[in-house]
Amino acid sequence: MVILPEELRALKKFHGHLGPYVVVGYRMGALAMERMPGKLKAVSFSGTKTPLSCIIDGVQFSSSCTMGKGNISVMDFGEARVQFLNDKYLMEVALLEGVKAHIDTTMTHETEEFMALGLYNEEEANLFRVTMVERSPLVTRVKLK
Repeated sequence: MVILPEELRALKKFHGHLGPYVVVGYRMGALAMERMPGKLKAVSFSGTKTPLSCIIDGVQFSSSCTMGKGNISVMDFGEARVQFLNDKYLMEVALLEGVKAHIDTTMTHETEEFMALGLYNEEEANLFRVTMVERSPLVTRVKLK
């Protein structure tokens, strides 16, 4: 049995179970909330096919971008990638391909919570490629560390 922090227990209750992709989405939304002040909009490129679509629930849970409010949309690209927008910035958070491949080839029902907890505790740089662009006429790309 895996002992979960309170945040993950709440996420598990919200989503119905705790797997790697809901935690990936949670981490993505949390990054956006940390780095982008004000009201956010989100675009998930995951599509609606599970388990990748679980990213959407994680994003909703941590960013307050929700389907009900209409400030999140879903594009069917089958990618573990989300863009967040506010008045000033566009930030893209993409799961590293090696991490996605590891999840897709090793996750089982028996290991999903353990993997989810590992992703929750992992360093951001080991999970994501984060790019932020200022929304202005002179667009400059800056890769965040």
